[in-house]
Amino acid sequence: MIDQPRRHRAPARGAGRSRSSAVKVIRSLAALAAVAALVGTGSGWRVYHGVTSGLTQSEALAGEPTSNGGTQNVLIMGLDSRLDEKGKPLPSDVYDALHAGDDSVGGYNANVLILLHIPGDGSKASAISIPRDDYVELSGCTASPCKGKIKQAYGQALARSRDALAAKGVSDPRQLEQLSREAGRKAEIATVRQFLGGVPIDHFLEVTLVAFFQIAQVVAPIEVCVNEDTSDSYSGARFHKGKQEIDASQAVAFVRQRRDPDTNLMFTDLDRDRRQQAFLVSLSRKLNESGTLTSMSRLQGILDVAEQNIAVDANPDLASLMTTARHLSGGNIAYYTLPIDHFGTTDAGEDVNIVDADAIHGIVGRLLGSGPADAGVPTSTTPGSTGTVAGADGVVLNVVNSSGQVGLAGQLESNFAARGFTRGAASNGPIQKSSSVQYGPGSAQPARQLASMLGGLSASARPNLPAGTVQVTVGTDFALPPSLSNEPGHSRSDLAHSTPTSPQSAVPVVPATATGNNAPAPTDLTSLGGDDVPCVK
Repeated sequence: MIDQPRRHRAPARGAGRSRSSAVKVIRSLAALAAVAALVGTGSGWRVYHGVTSGLTQSEALAGEPTSNGGTQNVLIMGLDSRLDEKGKPLPSDVYDALHAGDDSVGGYNANVLILLHIPGDGSKASAISIPRDDYVELSGCTASPCKGKIKQAYGQALARSRDALAAKGVSDPRQLEQLSREAGRKAEIATVRQFLGGVPIDHFLEVTLVAFFQIAQVVAPIEVCVNEDTSDSYSGARFHKGKQEIDASQAVAFVRQRRDPDTNLMFTDLDRDRRQQAFLVSLSRKLNESGTLTSMSRLQGILDVAEQNIAVDANPDLASLMTTARHLSGGNIAYYTLPIDHFGTTDAGEDVNIVDADAIHGIVGRLLGSGPADAGVPTSTTPGSTGTVAGADGVVLNVVNSSGQVGLAGQLESNFAARGFTRGAASNGPIQKSSSVQYGPGSAQPARQLASMLGGLSASARPNLPAGTVQVTVGTDFALPPSLSNEPGHSRSDLAHSTPTSPQSAVPVVPATATGNNAPAPTDLTSLGGDDVPCVK
């Protein structure tokens, strides 16, 4: 039984090129900064060496494994520090606008962790949010085992490094800050890599809270949407139901909100992750539709933000990413929030998310197209679940996708066309939980075998269906059996070494835009589309 989502405690108090070339460079960096605002909008990405010299650059990825085949995995870390990347306090008016306290509040927790996966074959990209309170093994600790919230790896390693450096006589504040932050980055990246099952991380962006605010200032107003009237005195959030345009200060409140006086809304930290994703979708749309990338004044503002408040890895020449990432801005990116098993409390009284590491490894493997064919997917196989379906010749198969899984109807049409059915219509329907198989006159036998192959579904007659027609409706309860993960004639080993066009379509997901008691359970892997302004809690 899943624990009820916990109510969040109030934070403790105190708690020489041509002008044409230059324009291209600035546009590319603007896209970088937009991504860094809180994670990969996918608008594009390139950092020119003459510009990156002003950014904080890190050796945290030196010597670590990288991806193959042109694929890029980029980890975005959003720090809750109220300081800039140089460790300096911010102007007081910025603190007022952030509604998040001054430099005495916050620390070095990585409160935002999102892995942006851009496949080398140009297929759909994924942005995977990791809930910040997931209770995991932390890298860099001397104790064994060393567990804590995944966000804490950065701050704990930074503190250990600072103490060790001070003991060695290092006293220069700037040197202490930069060396300690380097230790924090290495530990956080290593912890995330381990938690996700050894996923290579090719690049990273580290973003402070003020970077997000200042980028939003340049781009605002930005359109967002919420399902209900909602407010939160801690973040300063106050939004009305439906679509609305928000300014930079409201944008910070939008992505930080995780409470509401109405307990029926049952806010959790996972809803905050979905807020962040929804904002990124809206930000991407604004960048592409408002002409921001052709406004020199706005672009210069983004450049200034990038220099002071963003850190990147030591090899940020990401020109190769331009080719593979340029097309993402058209909605060719899917956002996911990883599930938890249940809410828990540590012996020290900390609220944490209890997670199943093996399940996470399988889910991430499937989302990135790097795991075994049945990783992370509940399955049910039955005798006779492979090969041609008896009696399917001449029977038309229609598939209605009501699951929220990307491209599933087309995938099933293709698979069963290879098993003898005649292709019918592949369409999307309203989201629903239950899956079903229905058949018209003369198609009972192939319908029943198909239902068995789909994991033991039942098949029922539907008199108003045309003769020789089978209709499959897949709901959110549907999990693709491994025997159907590729078409007949291809082995499982072939599949494991291929790069699927839409690996994320094989993972059961539910929409992330529900409200109140109908919101996705913490145990659900949720998805959010990137082609429209999503309405969220």
